[in-house]
Amino acid sequence: MGGRKLRILTVTNLWPENGEFRGIFVAEQVEAIRQLGHQVDVEIVAQSRGRRDYFLAAPRVRRRVLAGDYDVVHIHFGMTALAARFVGPTPRVLTLHGGDIHIWWQRWLTKLGWGGVAERIYASRRLARSAGHPDATVIACGVDPDVFRPVPRATARAELGIDHDDPIVLFGGVPANPVKGYDVFTAVLDEVRRRGIAVRELILAEPHQPRTKVAAKFAAADVLLLTSRKGTESGPVVVKEAALTGLPVVSVDVGDVAEVVDGITPSTVVEWPKSWGTEEATDELVRRLADGVAAVLATRERSNGPEYGDRIDVHGSAVKVVEVYERLLAPAR
Repeated sequence: MGGRKLRILTVTNLWPENGEFRGIFVAEQVEAIRQLGHQVDVEIVAQSRGRRDYFLAAPRVRRRVLAGDYDVVHIHFGMTALAARFVGPTPRVLTLHGGDIHIWWQRWLTKLGWGGVAERIYASRRLARSAGHPDATVIACGVDPDVFRPVPRATARAELGIDHDDPIVLFGGVPANPVKGYDVFTAVLDEVRRRGIAVRELILAEPHQPRTKVAAKFAAADVLLLTSRKGTESGPVVVKEAALTGLPVVSVDVGDVAEVVDGITPSTVVEWPKSWGTEEATDELVRRLADGVAAVLATRERSNGPEYGDRIDVHGSAVKVVEVYERLLAPAR
């Protein structure tokens, strides 16, 4: 490629619009690729246009690709693949994030669109295996180490206006989103309190908050408790953000969490009970997650996650993505 700078069109339904945080990990990867010197334009599908746009966007995307003389079209999330299917000979790269593999109707819509895709990238190795593509390219969305870094807990709490030193457990999603399992989260906190440990919750998601405030919440908390539903996540970015800030993680076994926290202490990944789906199994899961939270709160130590920052750095992820582009384009150059 001789160091040639590329023109890339990112087509996605994961993008932070109107001050929201949805798809922030895609936006940060795009910005990191731009910092490498490449031009990246973005076409947002659905979101504010509504779900009908999954079926209506194809002509718009095709016109943009033909007018833009792009080297590559990079699709983030399989449901948007249909919108970019008819773009002519321009190579298409598709990054799959989770629901587009695990949720049947999203998987169906994804398969409508991925015909002719030159390369599939999976957000985690587990996701690739679930898709029956175990040797596929895996590039997890990274995190910006300039934003997410260790900060003293007291400093972060003062910044957020938190005037107590009680242990804080962080919930990394929107409570109203059933995928994130807020009911299990609250059940775990109730169990921890029954054991005589006074804990408070802190909700990470908040409309229109700057990334600096998000990072401050990780620094202010004592532990991130991830309770997402089984089979719904591919690579929760909040776990990577926690690792970079030194926040211990207690999580159910979803996506690439076990890979991310491998070697990071204190952190715990709780496997799903064999009898999952029963009330007894839920009770068992809650107890085991409470065990993990209680163990972290016994010392309130930070984790050694920042030592593993090189494997979750967004800049490293961007380099790997560009290598995929260059590999696809090399035969034609």
